[in-house]
Amino acid sequence: MDSLARELLELLELAQSTARKAGDLLTPRPDNFSLKQKTSARDFATQMDQASEKLIVESILAVRPDDGIIGEEGSERPSKSGITWVIDPIDGTVNYFYGLPAWNISIAAKDSEGVLVGVVNAPTINSMWHAVRGHGAFLNDKPISCNDPVELHEALIATGFSYDQTKRGLQAKFISELIVEVRDIRRVGAAAVDLCGVASGWFDGYFEKDLHEWDLAAGGLIAREAGALVTGRNGGPAGNEMTICAGPALHAALVARIG
Repeated sequence: MDSLARELLELLELAQSTARKAGDLLTPRPDNFSLKQKTSARDFATQMDQASEKLIVESILAVRPDDGIIGEEGSERPSKSGITWVIDPIDGTVNYFYGLPAWNISIAAKDSEGVLVGVVNAPTINSMWHAVRGHGAFLNDKPISCNDPVELHEALIATGFSYDQTKRGLQAKFISELIVEVRDIRRVGAAAVDLCGVASGWFDGYFEKDLHEWDLAAGGLIAREAGALVTGRNGGPAGNEMTICAGPALHAALVARIG
């Protein structure tokens, strides 16, 4: 095994073991929550988001002290090694708060060329996805691939909504038009699971506005390694402005429809 393959394996194993530890921490939900409002009353973090991020950061730096960190709850440090970890300690905090399934822990490691390793652990649905750049995507260690080709009228589409009220109104109008053009629409409430759901064939496609790097890093790699395209509006970069994820045939239809 060469040095690059050895490092990729080390990164993957560290991401998986850390995601499992965070899942073990989070699964017994507390009886009481302390809420920290972020952009609006709909956008908040709990004490468990912060505890999970602390555990993840400490676990990674104990093994790789020269790596960088980008965390949703504010953890940030520059990389001295060329590797930076992108962490969402609870993706789907609203689901977690209400005791709903599909919340997850999303952990990715990236270098100067993009995401190298991605792991998404969703304990409530017994699902651990992982991918290494150039080596395929896996759910519970079994290879997965997206659905393709799928036509728009046969597509099951996942989506999410902005925390901003004005944007929500516009999104609701678009959904009311789209829902008569597709098989059906699902709203899971956790972007990383939506992306991994496309990778697994649970959904045919997914789109959402206002995603951050920590929402997208691990799940985006997993979807791409499963054969999906992950872009923004009109095929540009995925991210805050728009993320569109689907197999190539449906992706083209969604890009054309979303505009």
